[in-house]
Amino acid sequence: MGITGSIIVYVLIWWIIFFSVLPVGIQSNKEKFKERIEGIDPGAPNNPKIAKKFLITTIITSIIFIVIYYLVEFDLLNLRKYLQ
Repeated sequence: MGITGSIIVYVLIWWIIFFSVLPVGIQSNKEKFKERIEGIDPGAPNNPKIAKKFLITTIITSIIFIVIYYLVEFDLLNLRKYLQ
């Protein structure tokens, strides 16, 4: 697997994992607004902890990518062989 293919695979896996991790641990604002505040969604989370989710996503993605990379390098995952 070349460098370009590796980067593309890593980025695709990262985004899939990120969107899977994003809703974990979200609690919406449970307090009812006494007055309506323009520009604030009452269902928006108080603290989404995005930095923590970025770190978790990167760790999970790195593990999955290393497994896929070694499967391709040792020719255990060869899609070209199955497509012929």
